[in-house]
Amino acid sequence: MATQVELAAAGQITPQMKQIALDEGLAPELVRQRFAGGQIVAPVGANHKHSLVGLGQGLATKVNASIGTSTDIVDIEAEVSKALAAQAAGADTLMELSVGGDLDRVRREVLAAVELPVGNVPLYQAFGEAKRRYGDPNKLDEELLFELIERQCADGISFMAVHCGINLYTIERLEKQNYRYGGLVSKGGASMVAWMKKNNRENPLYARFDRVVEILKKYDVVLSLGNGLRAGAIHDSFDRAMVQELLINCELAQLGREMGCQMLVEGPGHVPLDQIEANIILQKRMSDDAPYYMLGPIPSDVTASHDHITAAIGAAQSARYGADLICYITPAEHLALPDEQDVIAGVKAARTAAYIGDTVKYPQRGRARDLAMSKARRDSDWEQQYELALFSQDAKAIRAERSPADSQVCTMCGEFCANRGGNQVFGHLVEGTCKA
Repeated sequence: MATQVELAAAGQITPQMKQIALDEGLAPELVRQRFAGGQIVAPVGANHKHSLVGLGQGLATKVNASIGTSTDIVDIEAEVSKALAAQAAGADTLMELSVGGDLDRVRREVLAAVELPVGNVPLYQAFGEAKRRYGDPNKLDEELLFELIERQCADGISFMAVHCGINLYTIERLEKQNYRYGGLVSKGGASMVAWMKKNNRENPLYARFDRVVEILKKYDVVLSLGNGLRAGAIHDSFDRAMVQELLINCELAQLGREMGCQMLVEGPGHVPLDQIEANIILQKRMSDDAPYYMLGPIPSDVTASHDHITAAIGAAQSARYGADLICYITPAEHLALPDEQDVIAGVKAARTAAYIGDTVKYPQRGRARDLAMSKARRDSDWEQQYELALFSQDAKAIRAERSPADSQVCTMCGEFCANRGGNQVFGHLVEGTCKA
């Protein structure tokens, strides 16, 4: 079947493009042009009915949640529950990143349960299967890898993080800079580096990139160029290995787009706050504005147990400067496999960050809601406040737990409510237009 890129390039406005234009308040023709140019993508895929999500230039910043088993904890029911919790909390996409247990079964049960576009990382299953069959992940053969990629696409995966940007030249940069402060933090990336060093061979996902594209095009799966050498410490940000992989991924994004595949670029991991803007400028400039999927970024290395807050700070800046999809971080990051409450906290923190960033990226669209909330607070209109809140049920629950004696105020100020006092003095001006 033709992909969204190919249809757009042929001048066709597809139903998906029309719906994204309607959802985002844009002209359908503009959306078509941006699909054709690779500035907008939509995880479509095949064999899995899911919500339609547009990612890219001019669209609201979206949020991805990640779930998945580990080799220590394999509980499929728990992963399905986490996936559903992420969906209920407002995630736009989901990544199923299991590495333990029957990976085909986990993936298929998650796909059957959720209505979100689902992504994954094929290297996890590939190296796991090589270890199971041969006792050594470094004995992975290329045909198994490509067979697994196709199997996962056929199951209904909508976007796939494929580590195409790691090559022998990139690894040479890592060696010449005497490795890193934070080491390698990508499971797929570290496994591929080990395979390349052990076998003294080029990464097949880079060497045979055309075959990767061919498979994903067949199912119109978005090819998300995995960030296998992303910085795992802020002192590694913008090192030679990270920049070299980003450069290669941006080149591949353009090449894949020319071949008719929907392309997404991933990055960057741990990045100091003052380098986030530069990272996005670099990615956008080198890729012709391909959508950017931000992993974090985490702008500090010392906030374990509260990394979801740290990441939200970085994500708000990322959304502000042009990131298109934010991968959430949970309180369990760097510590343990997230549980359901971690997932919910991570999604809500990332949603908050994306919203804040979009109020700067799209001020005319984004701040109307904040203005309405300001008026509702001034006027003690509690029902309107709940309706406008990002997390309405949470707001209602907190107020209900600490109900005030006077229903017009809250227990923070009680009878000393500043808004009520101000309205008694200036209420006659409320219908006027503020000059501020």
